[in-house]
Amino acid sequence: MASIPLLILVVAGIILFFLFLYFVPVNLWITATFSGVKVSILNLILMRFRKVPPSVIVNAMITATKAGLSVTIPDLETHYLAGGNVNNVIKALISADKANIPLSFKMAAAIDLAGRDVADAVQLSVNPRVIDTPPVSAVGKNGIQLVVRARVTVRTNINQLVGGAGEETILARVGEGIVTTIGSAHDHKSVLENPDQISKTVLNKGLDAGTAFEILSIDIADIDVGENIGAKLQMEQASADLKVAQAMAEERRAAAVALEQEMIAKAQEARAKVIEAEAQIPMAMAEAFRSGKLGIMDYYKMENIQADTSMRESIGKPPKGNS
Repeated sequence: MASIPLLILVVAGIILFFLFLYFVPVNLWITATFSGVKVSILNLILMRFRKVPPSVIVNAMITATKAGLSVTIPDLETHYLAGGNVNNVIKALISADKANIPLSFKMAAAIDLAGRDVADAVQLSVNPRVIDTPPVSAVGKNGIQLVVRARVTVRTNINQLVGGAGEETILARVGEGIVTTIGSAHDHKSVLENPDQISKTVLNKGLDAGTAFEILSIDIADIDVGENIGAKLQMEQASADLKVAQAMAEERRAAAVALEQEMIAKAQEARAKVIEAEAQIPMAMAEAFRSGKLGIMDYYKMENIQADTSMRESIGKPPKGNS
């Protein structure tokens, strides 16, 4: 039974030993000392309480010291607490120093905190990147469409990396320059004969201003002849004019039909009035007979005149069988 308390003491001692090594990283302090990094054990312990992993800071500091960089432990701690990637910043500083690219720790930390990969940015400054533009369609003055694909060689502009526009802006500006150049060309043949005029025009516009990149060259990879947009637009315009003319003709026809219906209605109204007037003639004649204003001989004379008029009308009409 006496061995159980002893076992507990041994286990507790081991736990306390590892806790001691965790809060007092002696091995890390020894490594830093032999690497030429001056850091006290108390400072390493305080890093634990500040929730900063001492191994990350010390290892980064050792790497920076061996590379001959002027970096302090408080700078690394501050950058880590701000949410930055300490190792990535040190890697970028070393790459920039070897490539003779002026880059301070403050600038590298700002680039890293801005969300950009500072190590990749430095690498891109050393080895430029080629960006392939999507197909850009443009139409010359003669209405022929050209589809252009270009390759843009860029490198990072360290000084404008914070707040500078990205690759999307470069591609958009290059596409705009291609459209402008082709649109100002007299015809598509001149562009096909001298595709380098597109590159020269685009480069002269300074499209990399305000971006995080510097354009080194713009090379035209391919030019394809597309549709005859001018002829297509003329056909569409002619079709639209035809539809307008048809609509106006239909409007005039509808107006003529309405006028005809109105004239028919007026004629029918006049005919109704004539019939109504004719219906009143017998009553008027009867009233004239009763009042003595019309005699029997006058009536017979009127009948003879009507019969004579009907006979003359029938004689004046051509026979039905003759043309």
